[in-house]
Amino acid sequence: MKKLSIYLVDDHALFREGLRFLLSGLDFVGEVYEAANGHEFLEGLKQHSVDLALLDIEMPGMNGIQAARLARETCPGLKIITLTMYSDENYCASMVESGANGFLLKNSGFAEVKRAIEQVATGNNYFSQEVLQRLVRQMSADKTKKVGHEITGREAEVLQYICQGLSNAVISEKLQISKRTVDKHRENLLEKTRSKNAVELVLYAIRNGYFSVQ
Repeated sequence: MKKLSIYLVDDHALFREGLRFLLSGLDFVGEVYEAANGHEFLEGLKQHSVDLALLDIEMPGMNGIQAARLARETCPGLKIITLTMYSDENYCASMVESGANGFLLKNSGFAEVKRAIEQVATGNNYFSQEVLQRLVRQMSADKTKKVGHEITGREAEVLQYICQGLSNAVISEKLQISKRTVDKHRENLLEKTRSKNAVELVLYAIRNGYFSVQ
């Protein structure tokens, strides 16, 4: 993995400084930039090209939901991991809509932060189990399946592995099919479920019985 450049966006200076110190000690992390709110983050992106942002939801001035949406418009390839507190539950679904690739509780251990960054940086999604369970509960009010074509048996297998956070390359090895075929299955799944990204796809799978949270 090439050295990653990371933006750390949170309004608590001590939290940023502590996490920046820990991130700087990882051999796959290069530059780490800081911003105290969404406005600073968006201005900083004009000067610094980064691979990934660790983005708090609740910040003064501009919250993480707005910042994520605007950041993805200007930097479509940017990966975003949402940092959330238990009290932010009502905002999690909005972060899904804004294109978040992963969710972490702010009181997570650093080993989990490292694992989340590695997963998201390589094109996968990452959910803290607690956050995932809360997202599912929050969105379970909509019990109706999305309108779309029926998911095939093979697509259901691919969907299971996507929910486990596996890359298309690893899925192709497990199913003994080409990566190009897995790419096509993923594309079909997004279209059939009307999901905009892998995070929405995982939530769809859980709500509709294709995958269960342990």
